[in-house]
Amino acid sequence: MKVSIIGTGYVGLVTGVCLADNGNDVVCVDIIKEKVDAINEGRAIIYEEDLEQILVKNLKEKRLRATTNIGEAVKSADVIFISVGTPSRENKAIDLGFIENTSCEIGKALKNETNYKVIAVKSTVVPGTTENVIIPLLEEFSDKKAGTDFGVCMIPEFLREGRAIYDFMNPDRTIIGEYDKKSGDKVFELFKNFSCPVLRTNLRTAEMIKYASNAFLATKISFINEIANICELKGIDVNEVAKGIGLDKRINPHFLHAGIGFGGSCFPKDVSALISSVYENGYEPKLLKEVMELNERQKLWPVRKVNEIFIDLKNKKIAILGLAFKGNSDDMREAPTFSIINLLLKKNANIHTYDPKATENAKRIFGNKINYCKNIDECLNDADVCIIATDWDEFKKIYDKFNLMKNKIVIDGRKMLNPEKCKELNVKYYGVGYKNE
Repeated sequence: MKVSIIGTGYVGLVTGVCLADNGNDVVCVDIIKEKVDAINEGRAIIYEEDLEQILVKNLKEKRLRATTNIGEAVKSADVIFISVGTPSRENKAIDLGFIENTSCEIGKALKNETNYKVIAVKSTVVPGTTENVIIPLLEEFSDKKAGTDFGVCMIPEFLREGRAIYDFMNPDRTIIGEYDKKSGDKVFELFKNFSCPVLRTNLRTAEMIKYASNAFLATKISFINEIANICELKGIDVNEVAKGIGLDKRINPHFLHAGIGFGGSCFPKDVSALISSVYENGYEPKLLKEVMELNERQKLWPVRKVNEIFIDLKNKKIAILGLAFKGNSDDMREAPTFSIINLLLKKNANIHTYDPKATENAKRIFGNKINYCKNIDECLNDADVCIIATDWDEFKKIYDKFNLMKNKIVIDGRKMLNPEKCKELNVKYYGVGYKNE
């Protein structure tokens, strides 16, 4: 099938590359020429495991290309995905500016088209957006009618950063929110060979499924972090508690990993947008509000531990291992390290950082306010304390490097290390949900 993807951010590029690898003819569209050039040269503009290899493969096999020409992309496609960003405004409500602009441009491109096409919304939007914003703009600028001249679907994505290629190719489910059956049938053809349940529903329900999924997972993370804080007070290892409750099939062990909170482009933005959207309906979602507030408090857990150890942080060398919000990603959006570093800077700490992939993104945020190290050894050398902030696998193997530190103190925000092994090495260990004796 001929497919166009409008927007080459995280979701758009992964979707385009994977659909091409499944044998479809894909055109990726972006208004930024540098991003288009990079894709056409086989350079992935985000870090995601296996993404660049699959991109290069499909470029060579002529199944994928990128362009800035949205009109050309719409004309050549059977299905047009909208995958542009939906950032947060200052008040945490969703910003639909990119969605609105893209809908107008697609509508203009549809005006002189006679072939039936389906516009599939992949961007995360609050319930009612496709019906109340996107479809009216498509109809206005195309002089055509949804359901008659073109189709509309809402296809939410459920991709984990760092595992996005695997998740796309091995989905738990496919959700097709359809304006009408004809629209849904067209999109179903793209996904019919995936081995997973397919739920076909209406547009608004599909939009809500995405938000409800992210809100539930965010709640599960904040729940186990609350339990971790209680465990620390009671002298209990939260890992054992999580293992015990995770054996209950009704609960399961996924997303029961205590740490310093969630970040990234989805959970914080989407839960905040859902909260904001229902305030407009006169409802206060107290549980979701507390999920977000607890998450913000949890991000600063490492700083609270540092303050327990040192009264004055001025010129203390703080080694921070990990900058991205999670391992196997270079994404700094809403990363806990953003809050940690900003507070430590206010306390005049001397901050040294290391991350395998996110350093360049961090430089755009912090500039020369912090030090960027090339490896773990450089970061830990002569450090007063080490904070593990991201769950990169290589941080599990740093036991022999603590001798480089001035003070062998580690604050493990991701439960990467074995407390007993640290004790054997005379390392003062502080872990989330673990009481240091």
